[in-house]
This record gives sequence, structure tokens and C-alpha cells, in this order.
Amino acid sequence: MSPVETGIVGIIILIVLLFSGMHIGVGMGLIGFLGFAYLSGFHSALGVLKTVPYSTFSQFDLSVIPLFILMGAFAFNAGLSEDLYRAVYKWLGHLRGGLAMATVGACACFAAICGSSLATAATLGSVALPEMKKYKYDPALATGSIAAGGTIGILIPPSVILVIYGIITELSIGKLFLAGFIPGILEAVFYMITISIITSINPNLGPRGPKTTLNEKFIALSKTWEVLFLFLLVIGGIYLGVFTPNEAAGVGAFGAFIFGILRKKLKWKNFKESFIDTGKTTGMIFLIILGAMILGYFLSVAKLPSELARFVSELPVNRYVILIMILIVFLLLGCIMDSMAIVLLTVPIFYPLILKLGFDPIWFGILVTRMTEIGLITPPVGLNVYIIKGISDVPMGTIFKGITPFLIADLCEVALLIAFPQLSLFLPSLMK
Repeated sequence: MSPVETGIVGIIILIVLLFSGMHIGVGMGLIGFLGFAYLSGFHSALGVLKTVPYSTFSQFDLSVIPLFILMGAFAFNAGLSEDLYRAVYKWLGHLRGGLAMATVGACACFAAICGSSLATAATLGSVALPEMKKYKYDPALATGSIAAGGTIGILIPPSVILVIYGIITELSIGKLFLAGFIPGILEAVFYMITISIITSINPNLGPRGPKTTLNEKFIALSKTWEVLFLFLLVIGGIYLGVFTPNEAAGVGAFGAFIFGILRKKLKWKNFKESFIDTGKTTGMIFLIILGAMILGYFLSVAKLPSELARFVSELPVNRYVILIMILIVFLLLGCIMDSMAIVLLTVPIFYPLILKLGFDPIWFGILVTRMTEIGLITPPVGLNVYIIKGISDVPMGTIFKGITPFLIADLCEVALLIAFPQLSLFLPSLMK
């Protein structure tokens, strides 16, 4: 077989292994090692296996991942997520579908200090679901809004997925963070509009909550100043050039720790749990990264990315048609794979093609993140759906039914981001 044919066969075998239940990191590493050994020799493959772990994990940029995860863990244990929900609830709860809108708004705010969609969905779901049950919200709307709202967690900075994308492509993580801000806010707005339309058609799906006074609104809002402070400290520091993303992550984690102490909610037990959870999540992420790096060596030797870029660039079609085809691939993979695995597996293949077509790589990073977000709520996998299923007694089919309107909103926003790239590129262009 030619190197390119070997690369294609390797990808097919990898997909079969993933469907059989093999861990994505192990699967990518195994196929990468065997494929490299086939093309370059067993001893060369052993050399890759020896050098890649050190060369990968000695990168200082990777330290941003555990630090942002730790910041989210401290923020959760400090009770910041509950105060966020109550504050947004006070402002929006009296509207039709207001509790669902409050959930989406709280997800957007919590995303600013978390960086994980699964953590955002799990955290806000445990707070919002009991309230929506109390006011007799339709189970499909209630669970759908939480699952969809959770996806905002990997778009609004800080975002673990954008960090991974930045490391793979050697782009500025700070600029990627800023590029995700406006699309993340737009996503929340699109979801709220969707909820408004649904409850206008059938008000019984999302009854109005109790009205609150202006004084109560501002009192609730005042209790969220720590979240705003952390967000401005981290993202503002990166934007102004005060911190590198790594330094900002460390400062943010320390700030969340201090707030947990001051609130007297961060005890020894959950302090220890924060580090244990961070270690488990980081270990899982790093295993996937290692497997992807080994696979990347194999694909590079197989010349699959360069040959794909050459073949597609010679097709007699508009470059936007090719872009949409690539995004559809991300959408389909999102139905069966974890978002991080998708990015690590596909970006090394598609990135050279995107550059050859003349698209902005930061803008493409936001589109990739957006499409992998959609995968988090798309059957049959839909990891956010399984998270919500785990904290509720709502049938899986009901949750997927509730998600359908939000999927339509997602596709509308993606079309808007494609039509107007400056929605993603405006803030990065201002970065010092």
C-alpha cells in the first residue's frame, strides 16, 4: 500500500476500534504507533514512543489546562454557580420561559470561569432542574435548555477546547479566547430567543415565575461580583497583556480559592476533592493528547493531510462549499465522539487545507469549537444529554426532543458566523 492508502486504512481501523468501545486516547496512540512502524520501521516507532511524551508534556502551554479546570472546581465548591443562577433568575424568572432563560444565562456566566461544557451542564443542572420542576416546566424544555446551555462552556473563555486547538495550530491562545467571546454571547441570545418562541406558541411549557422588586434584583446581582472579578482578572489580564494565558489561569485558580475561603464554603473535604477531580480530568485529557500526537506522526509520514489539501484545493467548487463539507464532517463526528477527541483527530488533517483555502485560522477555530459543541447535544452520543439524564428522572427521548429547537438555533448561529467572520475576529484584532 502507498503511504496515503495506509493512512486511510489506519483512520478506518481507528473508527472501528472507537465503535468497539476502546478509549479514544489508547486507540489513537495504538494506530499511530502501528501505522508509523509499518511505514518507517519498528525501531523508528519506538523512538517516537520514547520522545513524544516528554516533548509533548514539557510544553509550558499545557499547564493552562489543569489550572483552568482547578479554577472551575474551586468556583463550584465556593457556591458561585448557585448565586449566578439566583441572580439571573431574579431578572428573568417572571417572563414566560424565564427559568429556562435564566439557566442559559447562568450557563454563559459560569462558562466564564469554568471552561468545560460537561461541568457547566452538571453544575447548573443540579441547581436549575428542581426550580423548573417546582414551577411545572415541561420536562423537555427544562432538560433541553440545560443540556444546550451547557455547551456554552467550551466557547466563552476560558475554554479547554480552544487551548487544545491553539496548541495544535500554534496560534495565540489569548486571541482564540477573545474570538470566542462574542459568538458565546450570541449563542446564549439565540437560545433565549428560541425559548421565547417556544413559550409564546405554548405558554404552558414554561410558566412565568414570581415577580421580584428592583431592589431584590440588584441584591442578587451584587452577590455575583466574584464571578465578574475573576472573569475580568483572567480575560482582561490576557487582553491587556498583563498575563500570559498560563499566568492568568494560575491567578484565576488562586482567586477562586481565595473566594472559597472568604465565603467559608471551601472546607478541607471539597478542597481535596477539587484537586482529585482536577487530576482525574487532566489525566484523561493528557492521555487523549498523547494518543493524538502519536497519531499525528503517523498521519504526517502517510502524507494524508497534505494530499487531502492538494486534492480538495483542486476541486472545481467554491471554497465555502468545501468549508461547509468540513463542518458537516465535524457535525457527524460529534454524533459519535467526544469534542476533544474530534479536535485532536481532525484539526491536524484539515488545518493545512484551511490555510491553503485562505481562511482565517482563528475564525476556523471558533467554527470548529461551535460544531463540536453541537455534537454534545446530538444523538446518539450527546454527552451533555447523558449528564442531564444522570441528574434527572427524565427519559432520554424526552431530553432529545427538548434539544431539537436548540439545534436549529445552533445551525442558524453557525450560518451567521460564516457570513460575518468579524463577529469572531473583531476582539482579537484589538488585542495588544
